[in-house]
Amino acid sequence: MKNFIGTYECKIDDKGRLKVPASLIKQMENFDDKAFVVKRSVFQPCLEVYPMKAWDKLMDKINKLNRFIKKNADFIRMFTAGVKTVELDNAGRLQISKDLTLFASLQKDIVITSAGELFEIWDKEAYEKVISTNEADFASLAEDVMGSFDEE
Repeated sequence: MKNFIGTYECKIDDKGRLKVPASLIKQMENFDDKAFVVKRSVFQPCLEVYPMKAWDKLMDKINKLNRFIKKNADFIRMFTAGVKTVELDNAGRLQISKDLTLFASLQKDIVITSAGELFEIWDKEAYEKVISTNEADFASLAEDVMGSFDEE
């Protein structure tokens, strides 16, 4: 499994074009996908960008849900709301649609940060707020999430 690495500060213009840093473009080339999927995050006011293969793997799980159960149908609708496919243009930019730009409150200064097999796009101020937890809070979170994790 391939993973993205790094956090980058960038700019987005008034037309929603995001200049992707060269080192991230190089990482994107390591995924055999030209197209990527951009969607709203479930838990945070940011965007998630998936390589197509990772997106297809996720959708394989979602497509197994029984759509005749209302909460499943509601979840699928909400999860896929606003989903767009994007490709880098010749200038190394991603075009972020207006609805997704508004969802994530993207202003001029943004942060792109790795999140395993996907990366996230944040408004810089919102990102700084989210990661400004104190060490004790993060240590407690790390223990809760990873403390009982056993590799098979």
